Amino acid sequence: RPNSLNAFTTIMVEEFIDALDRVDQDDDVRAVVVTGSGRAFCAGADLADHGSIFNQGDTNDFVMEENADGSGVLARRLFDCYKPLIAAINGPAVGVGATITLPMDIRLVSDTATIGFVFTRLGLVVEACSSWFLPRIVGISQAAEWAYSGRVFDAAEALNAGLVRSIHSPEDLLPAAYELATELTKQSAPVAVAMSRRMLWRMLGASSPEVAHEVDSRAIFYLGRSPDVREGVDAFTERRPARFPGRVSKDLPEFIESWPF
Repeated sequence: RPNSLNAFTTIMVEEFIDALDRVDQDDDVRAVVVTGSGRAFCAGADLADHGSIFNQGDTNDFVMEENADGSGVLARRLFDCYKPLIAAINGPAVGVGATITLPMDIRLVSDTATIGFVFTRLGLVVEACSSWFLPRIVGISQAAEWAYSGRVFDAAEALNAGLVRSIHSPEDLLPAAYELATELTKQSAPVAVAMSRRMLWRMLGASSPEVAHEVDSRAIFYLGRSPDVREGVDAFTERRPARFPGRVSKDLPEFIESWPF
């Protein structure tokens, strides 16, 4: 929605989730780059109807199944995606335009972009599960400063705080994102990448290394008997590129959905 600076709507949530569902089932998709159309990444929630997007539901009683924050539903789907996600923040990214990038693995930013977690200036709190994601990315003190003040900051501050990986000129941003996507996946086994993504993100909430040890061990036990590992070892010893046969759509272990975390 470039004419509205890609202001967020409930329809966009539904379409974004549908795209992620298709991404996870399409073995030709190895990584995803998310960017904005036009001069903005996303100007936040669409406020054209005076903020009715924040006033959902017919009663004053909260029911999670009916009143869940839509951007949080999308954030959780991004969290559960099996493919690497890269945000190419090409312009202003405020409100949900900023928080929705947090469940993505890596963020690149244009030198013309601005970012803001502006919710308190609207009388709201941070959303899209960002109270979980943001402190884990930049630390509690920096997250608190941005969330409490609601101020908008530039690309250099985002880089210094560790929110983004690198700053690029507008014309170089997407090429850099695509180059990174290729680097992440070109020589890697798709199933191993998918399982690694699930492990890294879920371990942020683990209580101790003991949980990680169990998950690591189970994954290695499963993959160690797979055609992918046989191919990877053969390719390494034969000094050739590997041709991994495993596919995310059909070769993930059943236990990946019930790991103890």
